[in-house]
Amino acid sequence: MILFRRATLLILMLAVSCNTSVQQPASQTPSTQSTGDPLPSWNDGPARAAILAFVRAVTTEGSAEFVAVPQRIATFDNDGTLWSEQPVYFQLLFAMDRVRATAADHPEWKSTQPFKAVLENDMKALAASGEKGIVQMLMATHTGITIDDFDGIVRQWIETARHPITKAPYPQMIYQPMLEVMTYLRANGFKTFIVSGGGTEFMRPWVERVYGIPPEQVVGSRGKLRYEVREGRPSLFKLPEVEHVDDGPGKPVGIAQQIGRRPIAAFGNSDGDFEMLEYVTAAPGRRLGMIVHHTDSDREWAYDRGSHIGKLERGLDEAAARGWILADMKRDWKVVHPR
Repeated sequence: MILFRRATLLILMLAVSCNTSVQQPASQTPSTQSTGDPLPSWNDGPARAAILAFVRAVTTEGSAEFVAVPQRIATFDNDGTLWSEQPVYFQLLFAMDRVRATAADHPEWKSTQPFKAVLENDMKALAASGEKGIVQMLMATHTGITIDDFDGIVRQWIETARHPITKAPYPQMIYQPMLEVMTYLRANGFKTFIVSGGGTEFMRPWVERVYGIPPEQVVGSRGKLRYEVREGRPSLFKLPEVEHVDDGPGKPVGIAQQIGRRPIAAFGNSDGDFEMLEYVTAAPGRRLGMIVHHTDSDREWAYDRGSHIGKLERGLDEAAARGWILADMKRDWKVVHPR
C-alpha cells in the first residue's frame, strides 16, 4: 500500500514534472459497433495476432496446448498498462489532494515539509524533501483510518478528481484496447487479476466498475492492518507499517501468496513488471507475455529508456529472446483512451 520502493522514483518524477510540458492526448472515438471482432481497437499486426492465437490454442479442447478453465489466469500491471501513468503515478496525486483536503485539521503543515510544499504547490520543494518527505506524506494520507473510511475517500476522489494535463476524469485515462483484451480473456474462461505496485486499498474501490475486475482479484502493495472494536464497531485500521511491496521481484511473491496458481499470461509496461513476465512465461506450456510500449506522443506519451517513470530498458532489450510481444501503442492501437 505504501510505495516505499517507489519513493526515490517519485522524487525524480516530481523534479521532472516541474520543468516538462507533456502533450495532451488527442480526443478519440473508439469503435462501438458490434462486428464480432473481440479486439476492435487493435490494428492488424503481430501483437493482435499473438493474443488471438494464444487464446485459440489454450481454449481448444483436444489441442496439445489446451489449458483447463481453473488454470486460465492472466495478470495485468495497472499503471502504464491499464491506464496512463504520466506525469506522475496517480496515487501520488491522490496523496497530494488528501494533504490539501485535510490541511485544516493540521495547521502545523503550513510550516512543515513536505506538507508546506504541497499546500503551496511547490513541486521543487516537495522533491527536495527527499524519500523521507514522500514517505511521510504517504503515511499521513494513507494510514490511521479504517479501510472502510479509506474506501469511501478513494471512491469520492476517483469520481471527482481530474488529470492535471488532460483535465479528464481518471477513469477516462484507461486504455480501451486493454479493456478489450480483458473482456476477451474473460469471455474465454480466464480470471483476470491486477498485479500492481500501487496500493491494494487504493485500487479495490474502483477497479470492478472501471475494469470489470472484482476487488478480491487485486494484488498490490499493502500495509499492515489491525482489528479493533471501537464504540461497538468492529473495524480494520490501516497501520503505518509495510507488509508487502508488490513491485519488481515482489510481484511473483504476491502472485504466489494471493492467487495460488501460476498465471499463463502476463501484461506489463515497464521493468517493474520484468520479474512477473519472467515468472509467468518461464513455466512449461503455452504462455503469453506482452509489454505495452509507449510510443505515441500524439495521443498519449512516448517513453521507455531513461524515463523518469515507467522505465523500460531491460524488458525492451530482452523481449525478443524471451518471446514477449511488444504492443506498440502508435502502431497497434486504433484508439488509446475511450471517449
